[in-house]
Amino acid sequence: MNPMSGLFGAVVAVRNALYNSGRLRQNRLEGPVVSIGNLCVGGTGKTPFTQVLGDLLTAHGIAFDVLSRGYGRSSTEIAIVDPSGGPREFGDEPLLLAKYFAGKWSGDKKKAPKVIVGTDRYQAGLFAEKSLGPRMHLLDDGFQHRTLARDFDIVLLALDDADQVMLPVGRLREPLSSLRRADAVVAADAVDLAAFPVLPPRKWHIDRDIVLPPAYRMGQRTLAFCGIARPNRFFQDLRRHGVYPVSTVTFRDHHAYTPRDVARIRREIESSRAECCVTTIKDMMN
Repeated sequence: MNPMSGLFGAVVAVRNALYNSGRLRQNRLEGPVVSIGNLCVGGTGKTPFTQVLGDLLTAHGIAFDVLSRGYGRSSTEIAIVDPSGGPREFGDEPLLLAKYFAGKWSGDKKKAPKVIVGTDRYQAGLFAEKSLGPRMHLLDDGFQHRTLARDFDIVLLALDDADQVMLPVGRLREPLSSLRRADAVVAADAVDLAAFPVLPPRKWHIDRDIVLPPAYRMGQRTLAFCGIARPNRFFQDLRRHGVYPVSTVTFRDHHAYTPRDVARIRREIESSRAECCVTTIKDMMN
């Protein structure tokens, strides 16, 4: 093991041991908390899974909110995400979720799902309960956020998680053995669950898929670009659906696009003679 990964792993182990022993305190909200997280840095589909889970809760008449850190936003204040706002104010993924739930909600506005951003998600939860009343809390990217007690921990697994090493060399934020804390794992693609040393009793498999916009015509010369954690998975999904990009452009995860980036994409369109572009919904937020 790389010394840096070993040091990172030791720090994580000590922190988890302090929480497990009760020496580090966990704060509890009035409403139940369901955490949606992962072991690796990004790229496991937490946001679309939160959408699916939110739809199921809505179908069963369960009021809920989403508590998110709001990665990449310019403010640290606790706030309810305005669907008409921007990513610099709320973060791209919270904004995506707020737009999604607002677009699907047709009931009493007071009971509508809300997304709350705040660095301290316990305080964000207190704010939500005071502002919105009792409801379930979905803790976005919460597996490592142990300061907030949760009632159910869901961990999403990606295809190559079992082959990863600890940060900063690899992508693992915790060792695979941390899955002992999970109540359920969600495995997408052809994830080999036998490759993981431990697993919780509940194991759910889901199909990953993409939806092409209605205006897209198959066979067009297509430029694909994105700024997500695992861009190759997006490009592979496109090819799986019969879209073979003539060129691809990648940016870092949560990339905030600038006029210079748009100019770069335009140059790539011209050089590749692309007829159209495709990107992710998350990138559209930015």
